[in-house]
Amino acid sequence: MTSTVGSSDSIAINRANWDERAPAHAKSPGYNVADFAADPGYLSEVVRFDRPRLGDIAGLRGVHLQCHIGTDTVSLARLGARMTGLDFSPAALVEARALAKSAGVEVDFVESDVYVAADVLPEGEFDLVFTGIGALCWLPDIRRWASVVARLLKPGGRLFLREGHPMLWALHEDTTEGLKVSYPYFETPEPLVFDEPGTYVETETQFEHNVSHSWNHGLGEIVSALLAEGMRLTMLEEHDCVPWKALLQGMVEDEHGEWRLAEHRERVPLTYTLQAVRG
Repeated sequence: MTSTVGSSDSIAINRANWDERAPAHAKSPGYNVADFAADPGYLSEVVRFDRPRLGDIAGLRGVHLQCHIGTDTVSLARLGARMTGLDFSPAALVEARALAKSAGVEVDFVESDVYVAADVLPEGEFDLVFTGIGALCWLPDIRRWASVVARLLKPGGRLFLREGHPMLWALHEDTTEGLKVSYPYFETPEPLVFDEPGTYVETETQFEHNVSHSWNHGLGEIVSALLAEGMRLTMLEEHDCVPWKALLQGMVEDEHGEWRLAEHRERVPLTYTLQAVRG
């Protein structure tokens, strides 16, 4: 069930939701945590998908904003970057630190809300800011996020973003009657308020904190926010796939863990990869 009512405590509500889910995510086969310890070359499916677009990141100083339990952060470190992971959930960072230790990778993890990342991390000293799938929807103000990204990057530093497409976030998850636009495409002052049990990966855990607040941001709003901060767009590629079963019906999974529409894949983008450089 959803509504569009405001809240002055969205961060606390979302943190409680993520704190409860982080241990379950680490135990779920959906995150493949055990594979990181078993195989020193293992990379998360998200990073593997975009590895050709990432290029050589060996030796770069990188920060992964909203890193959750650190699977992508550790993967980037395995590709040679000197990584810092930042997340607002202390429970998620417990799992992230345990993952890095078991994987034999050195990563610094910092607990912080993303909007103050440039106040708790060295400003203007990062070669790479990485943000992965399912991060921007938890932020109410995309302009403020873009300002943080620009402040963290050194001149010539690069933002690398793969995200759920705002068109996907606008679709109703139940597609039994076809694709239906049910949620805002553009950023709104008030959040969408969801009250739903469960999570997006397989788990038997029963959760108590099921309320979450989220916002969509149009693709033009995201690009314009970065341009307003003096960033130069160098890539914008839309994809017909997404690394989880985002819609309840009508999707098929490939051998790499990406999900696509079973029919008419050309009708809607599901994710995108964006790169931008600080001038």
